[in-house]
Amino acid sequence: MTESAVAPRQAADADKRRLLSRADNPLVRAVGRLPVKVRTKLLVGFLSIAALLVLVALLGLRVLGQSNLRAEHLGALQVRVAGYQQLEADAAALRQELAICAGNADYATWLNGGRRSAAGALGPACLRKIQQPVESVLALLGTATQLGFKPTASESGQVRQIKSDYGRIKVLVPRIARSSRASSALHARAEQLSVDLEVAARGLAETTTAKTKALIAENQHSYSSSRNLFVAVAAGAVALALALGLLLSWSLIGPLQRIGRRLAAIASGDFTRHVEVANRDELGALGANVNRMNDELDRLYRELETASRHKSEFLANMSHELRTPLNAIMGFSQVLREKLFGDLNEKQEEYIGDILSSSDHLLALINDILDLSKVEAGQVELEIAPFSVREALERGTVMVKERALRNGVALGLMIDPSVGIVAADERRVRQVVFNLLSNAVKFTPAGGSVEVRSAQVNGEIQVSVADTGPGIAPEDHERIFEEFQQTQVGVEQREGTGLGLALSKRLVELHGGRIWVESTPGVGSTFTFTLPVEAG
Repeated sequence: MTESAVAPRQAADADKRRLLSRADNPLVRAVGRLPVKVRTKLLVGFLSIAALLVLVALLGLRVLGQSNLRAEHLGALQVRVAGYQQLEADAAALRQELAICAGNADYATWLNGGRRSAAGALGPACLRKIQQPVESVLALLGTATQLGFKPTASESGQVRQIKSDYGRIKVLVPRIARSSRASSALHARAEQLSVDLEVAARGLAETTTAKTKALIAENQHSYSSSRNLFVAVAAGAVALALALGLLLSWSLIGPLQRIGRRLAAIASGDFTRHVEVANRDELGALGANVNRMNDELDRLYRELETASRHKSEFLANMSHELRTPLNAIMGFSQVLREKLFGDLNEKQEEYIGDILSSSDHLLALINDILDLSKVEAGQVELEIAPFSVREALERGTVMVKERALRNGVALGLMIDPSVGIVAADERRVRQVVFNLLSNAVKFTPAGGSVEVRSAQVNGEIQVSVADTGPGIAPEDHERIFEEFQQTQVGVEQREGTGLGLALSKRLVELHGGRIWVESTPGVGSTFTFTLPVEAG
């Protein structure tokens, strides 16, 4: 297939996807761009759906009304058919009765009880003998001619003729019965009138029956047409209602989803894009406000980054500047303590010890500030290499052992045999262990204990430092890992600045691990950090 043939096909597929897409559908975008409020759009949508339902209901009522009219018309036709058929039956019965009196000699002999009729004819004598049955038939025929309904204009002439024939027959029958002589002419005339009456009634009955059948066929066709129309309109109304509902929902849900995704990106620190909301309603205003908030947060975030960078640079520079005179102070103090320039009295030795102790504390503080500044500035590069976790923990306990003995705190070390070599920055890991052990020994009262444990759990090395100190309140569990934050006990001791745990947290996270505390006030605390087995 050539490129010229592929391009139109790809364009058609793109158009189709756009029509099926909630975001790119032109109808959805057109609904969104309507300069009305969301509640107005929803109200219009609900009213439109209600109007469609009313339309379907009215159409249903119309279909039912037409069916009812057709049923009434069919019922009237059936009544007319029954009336005409009854008229035909009564006319046929009268014709048969009159035909009896026009029979031959054999029939006359049977009628006279086996004796031949002297006259040889059956006219008047016959009618006198069967006058009662003939009058009964005439009475029924007279009732039938009343019909009980109004004939149509096309039937009125035949109905009048039937009634006229009936009236003549009713007059002729008594005359024939009273005649003393055979009146063949009167009898033949009456019989002919009955035949005409029967034929006219049969014609009316057949015509009306044909109309009834035609109306039934028409009703069936009309019912099918009405049913199909009703189903089509109902299906169209449902489709329109669904389409309208989808358009309204997509015009609202789409912008909300885009705004939600943008807010999630903003929460994660991504301020590089704007949310696109073409709506000219509350959602459009919300999208514009989100964009303004994004720009403002971006500006503030850049300012904070700049301020943080300046702070880190200041602390780093200050730390370097402070370490030079501090090293001189410590060096000269050590020279004086060694009595290289003469003996010192007891008070001078005490002051020299205080100077060195304070200098050590200040140097540790400067080193923490410098390390924290480097971490925040992204200037710390881990020197990943395999090392023994056991040896690192043993060295850490050795570094605080003297202070623990001085404070009357027992030190313990429990290392799981499964914990062996790990790839990490040994110096930084030992720094974290030293910070945790220093805090534990510092806050554990005399007679207490500090225990270091390690184990391998779910592919991670877990190192924990447990103490029997005063514990930490639950509301402080997160706060103590922030810079310059201390518990009330730490503040009361007036020792430390709250940088050790913050620095430890940064160093552990640089290795891809976690650090947390579990503590019960009055019982003790357990600080735990993890290192991936394959850290780096």
